Amino acid sequence: MQAWGLTDPGCVRVQNQDAYGVHTFEEDSLLCTVCDGMGGAKSGNVASSLALQIFMQEVTRLRKPGMSQEQAGQMFREAVRLANFTVYDQSRQFEEFDGMGTTLVAVMVRGRKATVVNVGDSRAYHVGKSGIRQVTKDHSLVQMMVDRGELTPEVAKSYPGKNFITRAIGTETTVLCDIFHLDVGKGDYLLLCSDGLSNLLDDQEILFEVVHGVYKQNCCKRLLNIAKNRGAPDNVTSVLIAI
Repeated sequence: MQAWGLTDPGCVRVQNQDAYGVHTFEEDSLLCTVCDGMGGAKSGNVASSLALQIFMQEVTRLRKPGMSQEQAGQMFREAVRLANFTVYDQSRQFEEFDGMGTTLVAVMVRGRKATVVNVGDSRAYHVGKSGIRQVTKDHSLVQMMVDRGELTPEVAKSYPGKNFITRAIGTETTVLCDIFHLDVGKGDYLLLCSDGLSNLLDDQEILFEVVHGVYKQNCCKRLLNIAKNRGAPDNVTSVLIAI
């Protein structure tokens, strides 16, 4: 199992408020996380880097070999709870951090089992023999409108206010996260990304680059190049895991 990650400011933003982390526990166990910060020039990058640090530290502390899927999910909930508390506490203590927050999407792979957690609209995709599947569901106003039948998925892609998210780490005293469990097999891939990538590439384009690219270690760079060729108005981050 291998993992590669890349983050870039994009073509418009001066500062990169995304952050990612990759940590290998054993040969068949690793943790990957992507955060996309918000809250102004000074605080967005603080929120994402702080949430990333606290979340990954807490997972490392709580993780035990042989955990069940349910135990892994509870571990993720505890790590999200602490990351949320820490970011929120900092936002209340310092005026320049007021209102800061961040998305968070993470996956822990243990052998042929994977557990995913997400808050916000950063995404996790699973690429397998049957194609590509979006594992997570965006916590966004547009996704709520799609769920209610007010927008089609096609219209939602370019709908005004698309980036308004309904959940974030650090904006409230508590936050709900979604947990997903999936089986993965040899030859499968998992991709985590911020919306700076998913807003510009559709699922089939991501699938093509993951599956048909000759060098998997360059996949994140190829995805970034496509986003930049389309203007990349936001920061772009992706992490690819090859099972």
